[in-house]
Amino acid sequence: MKLNVGGIDRVVRIVVGLGLVGWAATGGPVWAWIGVVPLATGAIGWCPPYAIFGFSTCAVKKQQG
Repeated sequence: MKLNVGGIDRVVRIVVGLGLVGWAATGGPVWAWIGVVPLATGAIGWCPPYAIFGFSTCAVKKQQG
């Protein structure tokens, strides 16, 4: 599995995921448990739809030479 979620994207996913899960855990609507998805993708750095469509927010490494 090649990482395809980088930097700011990961931070935003984790923050949004924690917010939604926290809201659901404290009496929010059941649909807020969907926050588990961005939380997990942000934590592991890999997003299945990104992989399917060949998209990546990871920094591109520059070649030396």
